[in-house]
Amino acid sequence: MAKNLVIVESPTKAKTIKKFLGKNFDVIASEGHVRDLPRSNMGIDKDNDFEPHYITIRGKGELLAELRKAAGKADYVYLATDPDREGEAISYHLSVALKLDEKKSYKRITFNEITKTAVKQSMKNAREIDMDLVDAQQARRVVDRLVGYEISPLLWEKLGKKSLSAGRVQSVALKMISDREKEIDAFIPEEYWTICADLNVPGQKKTVAFQLKSEIKSAKEAKELKAKLEKSGFVVTDIKSSTRTKKAPVPFTTSTLQQTAAGRINFSTSKTMRVAQQLYEGVDIKGEGTVGLITYLRTDSTRISEEADRSVREYIRDAFGSEYEADAEGNDSASKAPAKNIQDAHEAIRPTDVRRTPASIKGMVTAEQYKLYKLIYERFVASRMKPVVYDIYTVTVTAAGETLKASASTVGFAGYLNVYSTEEDKNKENINLHGIEKGDELKCEQVNAKQHFTEPPSHYTESLLVKTMEDNGIGRPSTYAPTISTLLNRRYITKEQKNLYITELGQAVNGIMETAFPEIVNIEFTANMESLLDSIGDGNVQWKVVVRNFYPDLENEIKHASENLEKIKIADEVSDEVCENCGANMVIKYGAYGKFLACPNFPECRNTKPYFEKIGVKCPECGNDIVKRNTRKGRPFYGCINYPECDFMSWNKLVAERCPDCGGYMVIKGKKIVCSNPECGFTKEFEEAGE
Repeated sequence: MAKNLVIVESPTKAKTIKKFLGKNFDVIASEGHVRDLPRSNMGIDKDNDFEPHYITIRGKGELLAELRKAAGKADYVYLATDPDREGEAISYHLSVALKLDEKKSYKRITFNEITKTAVKQSMKNAREIDMDLVDAQQARRVVDRLVGYEISPLLWEKLGKKSLSAGRVQSVALKMISDREKEIDAFIPEEYWTICADLNVPGQKKTVAFQLKSEIKSAKEAKELKAKLEKSGFVVTDIKSSTRTKKAPVPFTTSTLQQTAAGRINFSTSKTMRVAQQLYEGVDIKGEGTVGLITYLRTDSTRISEEADRSVREYIRDAFGSEYEADAEGNDSASKAPAKNIQDAHEAIRPTDVRRTPASIKGMVTAEQYKLYKLIYERFVASRMKPVVYDIYTVTVTAAGETLKASASTVGFAGYLNVYSTEEDKNKENINLHGIEKGDELKCEQVNAKQHFTEPPSHYTESLLVKTMEDNGIGRPSTYAPTISTLLNRRYITKEQKNLYITELGQAVNGIMETAFPEIVNIEFTANMESLLDSIGDGNVQWKVVVRNFYPDLENEIKHASENLEKIKIADEVSDEVCENCGANMVIKYGAYGKFLACPNFPECRNTKPYFEKIGVKCPECGNDIVKRNTRKGRPFYGCINYPECDFMSWNKLVAERCPDCGGYMVIKGKKIVCSNPECGFTKEFEEAGE
């Protein structure tokens, strides 16, 4: 019987697939790329039509030898890397490194989910390597290498820091963050007022706020209207009943998963992708062994396969009743596209088996895996359920010639809410206006006039930045998380309470990029480049044509910037820590292991000390600062800066406020501030919990 070799990227994936294929198949992981452009030099021959020079990645020699040996013994080799451009490129480089063209008995297979059915079916649909997709990845790699290796040295020279880098996508993302901060700084708030009358409504214990519909711009006008309403009666002049339907959300794409996970389970984009990768590659499930729990995680499609659609609809009918199943065309236009075979990489992120509920696997996965799987599962099931129908009841009252309104919304038909609800759904206020009749005069308890100011644009969060990048066609599903991670790691931006802020270093880098390389940081240019890469992947454009057209302008800009840009000095951030040797305020430096404090009088004074992030709370035992620390395994906790003399610690973040009941220190737990004294039991709401 023929001996077969299957090559995948990761050991976890190899373990999962091996179980499905049996003893006649060896499954080995390449652990990602085996060939790449060299790190020590450009690796692109610009004089030879931009021909790339690939080398074996350092440390992969022994693995390649193992793969060559296994390929030599096999009758057939199947390249089963991920179903996207990057995966296609990895398969191509494996074919070259293992000299598989000499063997002639190798094929490319892909599967959107790592299940027995999908893997077996992929064998029947084995194909040749798609060189158009390989060329699209190669074009991206070459263009990005030209940008990075030609602009980065210029940044080193002008800013005097060797740790800097420029990137085609990251530079645009940095400019977007910078532009948003400029908008916020330039924003001039405008005053406006709202007036509400708290009226007694039959059948309601609390008063109901009826809001004045007039636009009020000044305190004087608000004061006059408030006084006029306080002297008037409030008569019901109109009652309207209506309905509103809200469609179910579509299944997740990469970007919508990242956005939703950030808001609902407080995952960063990189954490979402890391955990999703684990769920995709396989988790050990009791009674099943290792199995992939979700489909491929890098996708911009909301389509699902016909088989998955049938399965989830059957589940909905069994679990909730046929009245909850969505119409045949589903809730999204993408679902109307004809389903492709198992080779199709463009399917939404969904569970591989809808009968594998979150509750059924809860004890077999980590807490992080459970949270993300539950989110993906519930969104997928909801996508094939009927819309929610809201009954809207609006009451209009007239007072002193002015119109005030209040609306109540109740769920007439729950639809997908049985499975999945948004924050908007959760926060609906439950009031009942049905006891009112036209002509009733409602008693007013009080009239409230509140001053407001228009708000500036919000700072980017990771999820908002991903959404904006996607909306503008910048980057692709696989690039969002790495782009943000690079900006954070380079310290071009910082993250505080989820918001992203540009640093002084980031402003300096962005300033150079905007001045010297306006096309590189132009959103339309970057989006057009993504479209060109897609065209290469579709076989409509040759990859070297794209590079030939791109490079001359970059070359001219590099030369002009090198000759004309002045050097910029970036000052170190000054801390409030005083050097005990010379008395100077120490500055924050960055080393291989993160931040540390150093004396600014180096080399005369060489004093350094660890940097700890203060949280603005004093130690309840000794009065020194509480700082954020990490265990050896990386888990954060909060402890006294005076350790080891003071060994106070808490796994939960402390707040400065003391307990009003017992005087003990309080901590944040979920959405509550709670007293640390278990015998006290004091709690209160905390709006920024979990940040």
